[in-house]
Amino acid sequence: MLDSTSLNKDAPRIAVAGSVSFTRVTLEGLLRHHANVVGVLGLSDSAAANVSDYARMDDLARSAGIPYADFTSINDPAIVDLVRSWSPDILFVIGSQLVRKELMSVPRRGCVSFHPTALPRGRGRAPVAWLTWDGIPGAATFFQIDEGVDTGPILVQESFPVGKTATSTQVVEEVRAAIGRALDRWVPRLNAGEWKPEPQDESKATYNSKRTEKDGLIDWRLPATEIDRLIRTAGRPYPGAYTFAGDSKVIIWRAEIDRKSPHRGVIGRVLEADGESFLVQTGDGLLRLREIEILGTRKIIAGTTLGYSVEDEIYELRRRIAELEAQLKR
Repeated sequence: MLDSTSLNKDAPRIAVAGSVSFTRVTLEGLLRHHANVVGVLGLSDSAAANVSDYARMDDLARSAGIPYADFTSINDPAIVDLVRSWSPDILFVIGSQLVRKELMSVPRRGCVSFHPTALPRGRGRAPVAWLTWDGIPGAATFFQIDEGVDTGPILVQESFPVGKTATSTQVVEEVRAAIGRALDRWVPRLNAGEWKPEPQDESKATYNSKRTEKDGLIDWRLPATEIDRLIRTAGRPYPGAYTFAGDSKVIIWRAEIDRKSPHRGVIGRVLEADGESFLVQTGDGLLRLREIEILGTRKIIAGTTLGYSVEDEIYELRRRIAELEAQLKR
């Protein structure tokens, strides 16, 4: 257990704000190297419903004797005043809301953020999901916030591998480990007063757009390799890839390509169901579903067709509408 007496009082005064596991690992690294952390902000449980990989940090702060406060809006005037009272040199903002100019101007040196790609490549939204989708290496990158999107000068960068068949869960674990290595290299120098942000090379910049829960919808006409890729990308800590079985939504958390089964069938049809796995025909190849979650009462058995036939569904809706119109006339 750390306490405030173990902190390096001659090091820069640091405040930390955020609400995901990357924030927590960062705070752990700062404390491990006895950084002078003077305050911690965490997103309130009441505001965290839509935050993937949500993590609290009040226990870490309190065990180290560091002031802690919850927030629902990081730019709330009361929160800005609180951070100002801590008189930080640096404010780490990781996995939190966007910081506006008033709060950004409080720390004397500046605000530091984090991105898990090799900036300037991969700026923007959903970086872990896109790394998983692409199957390319990432990097734990701490950078100084400026007015752009992930455009500020880099303070430290630590690469990590991403396998071609990695899941988002596995990539998150690689990011956490890389954060630890990056902080082990950087924080001792930071404690000693070093501050050497290096500008990014704009000629190499690329951007990723956001991903939403609905991007996890499975099109069974696609090849098994592409559907498997989507399942690995949309899986935990994200909402999951999904399909439908009748009136039930089916979330698919884990699957694998089956290259040995002699079966073939109609696209989207469950060909085998043994209680532990479900073999499904795709547009090209077979996919064995290893972990599913059914939101509803529908049971999935051999012969079940996953997904909807748009024409059939439209026909059925038109038929029911016609019946209701006829009843209203009567």
